[in-house]
Amino acid sequence: MASVTMKDIRKVYDKTVVAVDGFNLEVADKEFIVLVGPSGCGKSTALRMIAGLEEITAGELYIGARKMNQVEPKNRNIAMVFQNYALYPHMTVYDNIAFGLRMRKLPRREIDAKVREAAEILEISDLLKRKPKALSGGQRQRVAIGRAIVRSPDVFLMDEPLSNLDALLRSQMRTELIQLRRRLDTTFIYVTHDQTEAMTLGDRIVVMNQGRIMQIGTPSEVFNHPANLFVAGFIGTPQMNFLDAVLEVRDGTCAALAAGERIALPDGFARGGLDGKSVVLGIRPEHILLRDGDGIPAAVEVCELLGSTMALHLSVGGVKLEAIVPASAAAGLTDLSAPSAALHIGFDTAQIHLFDPDNGERIAQKAFETEEQS
Repeated sequence: MASVTMKDIRKVYDKTVVAVDGFNLEVADKEFIVLVGPSGCGKSTALRMIAGLEEITAGELYIGARKMNQVEPKNRNIAMVFQNYALYPHMTVYDNIAFGLRMRKLPRREIDAKVREAAEILEISDLLKRKPKALSGGQRQRVAIGRAIVRSPDVFLMDEPLSNLDALLRSQMRTELIQLRRRLDTTFIYVTHDQTEAMTLGDRIVVMNQGRIMQIGTPSEVFNHPANLFVAGFIGTPQMNFLDAVLEVRDGTCAALAAGERIALPDGFARGGLDGKSVVLGIRPEHILLRDGDGIPAAVEVCELLGSTMALHLSVGGVKLEAIVPASAAAGLTDLSAPSAALHIGFDTAQIHLFDPDNGERIAQKAFETEEQS
């Protein structure tokens, strides 16, 4: 088992295209880290540099205490699971799993024991004589994971391993990966563009954009305290609502003037020296509440029933918002399917986020820190 340390890692292609820049990350031994971000953000490149499949332009990579910049991939004691499974089509499941062990010239009896143990863990013992073409996508992914398990690596690297599976199978495989992680108790670094995978699998999440790290934190920290507008908009389904606003501090209280409405804010903002400041106000759809008539007037443009919840696409003062509310709470309202149906809403003020429109950074925490220090 081993930790992974990346110091000021940089990757440049053709001396002009910067794929990863200023990448600093410390992965503890036995930690499950998820790199998440949109396509092209550099997450797979970062993973491939750890594996040795991409040369590091600048910076230092350590696995445990050993510097790995110039170490060949085969000597790093890592195992990688690819998006496309990378199975040998002419080999049986057994032979695919055993291939790496045979290349290392391990005794036949030891190979057999390792292959059958991995197959039992992954519940594919009855598939060992089949070839990949006779397997489903989920079964092929289990074989690819089994091939990694038998190597007993210091670090598991996984590059979007579930992206080729349908939604139901992805959910099932996420559960199996969590159980597998508990059983193996080793270091995992996992790449995905799917925030659901990131939130459910990772001990910590590394959110990336344009080759740089935007935020590192636990799933709860990243969701509840996004560091900037990008993280706030990327993490969460549906996306966080954003409104341009101006802050007004009067008599020790603070409010945001947005979409023609005055929205009360927690007391901490009043002590942050924010009076008159232009901000971006963020509120997640699930934190918009229905009111009986004393709230902010809103027009319902589209209503979607999602089972136990309802998605309301709203217009407030010309600003588009989305709210997720319990279906039972909306049942007693007027006919929401009617064009421009009217209702009143409120914001859960404890869940409001403020961001600086110039640099995109979250300013709510700064305000609370000012309050705590006073």
